[in-house]
Amino acid sequence: MNLRIIMLALVGFGLLLAPQHLKAQNPIITDVFTADPAPLVHNGTLYLYTSHDTASVTSTNYEMKDWLVFSTTDMKNWTNHGPKLSPKDFSWATGDAYAAEVEERDGKFYFYVSTFHKNDDRSDGGGAIGVAVADSPLGPFTDAKGEALIYNEMTTDNPHGWDDIDPSVFVDDDGQAYMYWGNGSLKMVKLKDNMVELDGSIKYYNPKNFVEGPWVYKRKGLYYLVYASHGGERERIEYAISDSPEGPWEYQGILADSAPNSFTIHPGIVNYKGKDYFFYHNGVLPTGGSYRRSITVDYMHYNKDGTIQKVEQTEKGVKAVE
Repeated sequence: MNLRIIMLALVGFGLLLAPQHLKAQNPIITDVFTADPAPLVHNGTLYLYTSHDTASVTSTNYEMKDWLVFSTTDMKNWTNHGPKLSPKDFSWATGDAYAAEVEERDGKFYFYVSTFHKNDDRSDGGGAIGVAVADSPLGPFTDAKGEALIYNEMTTDNPHGWDDIDPSVFVDDDGQAYMYWGNGSLKMVKLKDNMVELDGSIKYYNPKNFVEGPWVYKRKGLYYLVYASHGGERERIEYAISDSPEGPWEYQGILADSAPNSFTIHPGIVNYKGKDYFFYHNGVLPTGGSYRRSITVDYMHYNKDGTIQKVEQTEKGVKAVE
């Protein structure tokens, strides 16, 4: 066989392999580093609210200046709508833009964010949760309260100053809204109908191995608490189930292993067009890592008793939907 035939054969073999590579979808966002996915479905569109990693390759800490929004109608093609909110939009805030989530109620969209509070007459600084509001899932969002919804001095169960982060909010079938958050322990409080005021006292929980990043939702009468947990050197995802949004929470086990090339992992769960999706982040993009993360998505499957099968993290990702 001469050299030309050998080269043609190698090219043909490469073309056979190429379609398999091109089918790889994860990470779903590749033009910018993103983390902490928070999906929301509205009028047939899936909106994805994310943190935005801007740290340099050599950085040894997070640099996150704003929150981004993406959308899709087919789980394959994603539109980047750019930054829609920043800590600078809150007069009381300072520092980075950590995990956030958007909840819809009565035609308005409430953007719950975690950042840090300025050192002033209300707070000596530390982690804080704020809320912005808009008439559209794409904004424009403005501070809905004029002050932090939660600031560090309101919780005293942990000595570190960053325990009030990572809000997760949902409205139950009876109209009662709940917010969950925390690092080191899980906190919960009811919200008033206006979604910007607390309704009662803060409650504290200690789910097994809980670290941070709670995601709470309801499915077929069961309440699910999904969170980042101790997974050895890196976080992983575990979950618990309850018959009540106020617990007690019954531990169920590991939902997803640690993410490749990232110390952290953060869940975002949604049902869209009949499929259940598990969003998370890893650090697999070129030059990526724990401070330069990328959002991915894989399928999630339930057992008949409501428990969840362990998520398989894949490069292939999910198929397009109509």
